[in-house]
Amino acid sequence: MATPRQLFKDVSEGKFKSAYFFYGTEDYRISEAVKYVTHQFLPDRQQIINYRKLDGKKTKAVDLINELSTLPMLGEKQIFVITDFQSYKPTEITRILSLISPSDPTRIVIFCSPSSKQPNKKTTFYKSISEVTEPVEFKKLTIQESQSQIIHKLKKASLTISNDALNLLVEMIAGNRGALEGELNKLIDFKDSGAEINTDDIKKICNGYEIFKVFDLADYIIDGKTSYVLKMIRSLLAEGTTPSTLTTLLQQHFCSLYLVKNNKKPIGNRSFLLYKFKPQAAKYTNEQLENIIIDIAQTDADLRQFGMSPEMRMENLAISLTGNNNNKI
Repeated sequence: MATPRQLFKDVSEGKFKSAYFFYGTEDYRISEAVKYVTHQFLPDRQQIINYRKLDGKKTKAVDLINELSTLPMLGEKQIFVITDFQSYKPTEITRILSLISPSDPTRIVIFCSPSSKQPNKKTTFYKSISEVTEPVEFKKLTIQESQSQIIHKLKKASLTISNDALNLLVEMIAGNRGALEGELNKLIDFKDSGAEINTDDIKKICNGYEIFKVFDLADYIIDGKTSYVLKMIRSLLAEGTTPSTLTTLLQQHFCSLYLVKNNKKPIGNRSFLLYKFKPQAAKYTNEQLENIIIDIAQTDADLRQFGMSPEMRMENLAISLTGNNNNKI
């Protein structure tokens, strides 16, 4: 099994395997690796004709077999990319894999599984595909990798970043390479060459900062500090956060607390925040969290109807959630 770094090194040196299996928790990195191998292997004039991408969920096994059985004309190179390969039946997988042995120097076949379907390495499927392909696992970036890539890309744009801003951005990105690229591009467009990016820039520009503000809000709710909760809600609304956005974020937050309390993963890509979720969840019973989730859902429904002003409805929610300190165990 090769690492992404080893794959990049080998491919950059013109060393290709006849078949790869790309999988892992980072779909963006898988997609970028497919593009990189394709551009390095196929001459530009052949990429339109000899590049084939097939969806394993939509392509019948017999059709995929027919595709792989077609040889390129005049020794031209080919690349086949088969996504969601794990969708096929075991007998179909065995037959498909038999078509790529022996290896063909004019063809590369890249099998992929999305992050939601990454295989257990002990399964027959993984063992079978590993015997005839080069498996490459694409994990989320580590903190060090994220920091290194942020600093490197900003340096190329003649920008620097403060330590506090760097730490905040790394925590928000949570190892997601696609998010890293997207947020950095926005920051680069926002700042003039030679400037330093600070935490205020992160708060203004980057998606997801609301999640971190909601953690502060949740802390006040858990501590029963009604006046602080009211002030923060008014502040968030004044900054332009819509009431529906606020109820959605609060709902996701308390649903995550409920899941974590019951030994399950939080909603979305937020496992990196377990160190914050766990102590908050410990301060509630399941029944209390269920009541809070219902209360927030009712507020969201009320906001979609005419009547009480959004600001007043949110204030009523704040008072209900804090419960004059009665929400705490």
